[in-house]
This record gives sequence, C-alpha cells and structure tokens, in this order.
Amino acid sequence: MKALALFSGGLDSTLAIKLVQKQGIEVIALNFVSHFFGGKNEKADNMAKQLGVKLEYVDFSKIHTELVKNPPSGRGKNMNPCIDCHALMFEKAGELLEQYGASFLISGEVLGQRPMSQNFSSLNRVKKLSGVDLEDLIVRPLCAKLLPITKPEELGWIDREQLMDVNGRSRKVQLELVEKWGIVEYPTPGGGCMLTEPNYSKRLRTLEEDGFLSDEYSHLFHLTKRGRFFRLDSGKYLFVGREKDDNFKLSEYKGYGTLYIAGAGTPGPAIVGYGDLNEDQIALAQNLFSRYSQAKGKKKIQVVMNEKIVDVEEVNLEKLAEDIKKYLVL
Repeated sequence: MKALALFSGGLDSTLAIKLVQKQGIEVIALNFVSHFFGGKNEKADNMAKQLGVKLEYVDFSKIHTELVKNPPSGRGKNMNPCIDCHALMFEKAGELLEQYGASFLISGEVLGQRPMSQNFSSLNRVKKLSGVDLEDLIVRPLCAKLLPITKPEELGWIDREQLMDVNGRSRKVQLELVEKWGIVEYPTPGGGCMLTEPNYSKRLRTLEEDGFLSDEYSHLFHLTKRGRFFRLDSGKYLFVGREKDDNFKLSEYKGYGTLYIAGAGTPGPAIVGYGDLNEDQIALAQNLFSRYSQAKGKKKIQVVMNEKIVDVEEVNLEKLAEDIKKYLVL
C-alpha cells in the first residue's frame, strides 16, 4: 500500500507521514511549488531524509497564480485563498496517484488549528472542490477520528484506530509525538506562505490593482519580496534593498527592469527600476540610493547606473522625505 502526502516540510505534515508509515504504508512526499511558497530547501530535504521518504517537488505556479487572482471561495485575511489552494493541491496530487502507484492522499491538516481554513466546513469544502473521484480518498491522520470515515479507512487500507483526534491550536500533542519519535530539527509553526503575510499582501494588491497579477509578471512577485517597494505610477516601480541579502536577490532580477543602480565606491542599496521611468523618476532613484547609502544623502557621490558611472549631487533630504511618504508602499 502506498500514499501520497502533501508535504510542506513542517511539523504537522511530518507527523502525518510518520503516523501512516507506522502502519507499514509507503509514503511519497509531494512539496508543491508556487511563486509564493514551496520549492527546494534544506529543511524540507532534511526532514524527508529523517522520515526516509522520497521527496518530489511539484511546480504548479502558473495555475496557482490564476487561483490567487480569482479564488472561487474568496481570500482569507490577506491575499491567501487557503481553501481553494488546498483543494488545488489535492486535485494535482490526485492526478499523480496512478503515476506513483499510490492509492490515497494524506495531509497534516488539523481540525480547528486555523479558524477559517481548517474548521469542519472548510475541510469538507476542500474535499468536494478537489474532485468527485478524490473526495473520499483524502485522509487527515492527525484529526481523522474527528472526521467522517473515508474510503481508505472503510476498506482497511489504513487502520482508523491508529489515527488521531488532534483538535485546536495547541501544539501539545504534536510536541509529545516529536519527543516520542525522536524527531529533530523540525521547523517552527508559520506556514511559509507569503500570501498570509500582511506586508507582502499589501504589495501584491498594488500589483493586482495595476493589472500585474498574472504569471507572465511573476518576476514582480519576487521583486516585491525584497527591500522597500515604491510605486511611482501605474506600472512604474522602484525596488530598493534594505540589507545585503536584499541586494543580492534584487541583482538577480535586474534583467527584468529598465534601471539598475549600485554603488561605485559608496556602499548602498541595490535598486531595480521597473517600467518606462522619466527623468524625474530616475533622479528619485538616484537620490534614494544616496539617502540609503553610507553617505546618507549628505554629500556628492557616484553610482553605477545601467553599467555607467553617474554623479549624484547632495540630496535635498526634506524634499526626498516627502517623496518617500508619497510613493513608498512598504
């Protein structure tokens, strides 16, 4: 007997796999990858090795972006379409059952852990949205005893009595299992989905309002994850690094911009300009570099702008403060 697991690399999906393995069932872990979560990472790889399971990455970025744009069940508090997202992952996992020779699906969802997306009604809706053929093939090992019996349990593929009845937001039961089973280096709770983060959601809504919430503009989704985000006009943006890691990541996406500024002797932020920027907007980008550099805008410096050395005069800091207030999204 074999099962496919939705696997984030987090604690709950790890424990769900462990529970099923203890019944002698082989599990293959599926980590879904979108522009907003998932993807190859050391923690997921290490946890899969601890469990002794094969880990497969499933990229569903394009279809997931369309779901974020038009979620049938609506969004949560931020830009997160959790109910539809979970259903889509189950749907795509279901399409892989035959390929991997698996009979059913499992996940680490816990009844009542998340008030909106993991209540009884929401879990039931996820099952129905995932497809008629899959509806009765989804087992949630951590809270199975609190839910209606499923086909795998009914047919004896998996023993319901060995599953659990975890409920609510407390992690007490999970932590007891961690100690009992000797699981180490598990991630702290947090989900890892950018769409649940208020600040990132505000940035993404700005892109949505400007008509850029589609897969062809996915580079903007990644640019908005880093540093400061300035909206100068519709489709005209500046992305300004806050720290070294921001600068490195922004430099990786500079090819998508029309402007790239870096230091020429004076350490400062990487800046990517996007869209058809006019002279005033380019000058603003230069001044922002100076302001956030070691010069603090208080002296003349040089920058590298689109691979050319350019002089930047001392900045009118009062005027720049007004511009920052006007254009800064976050």
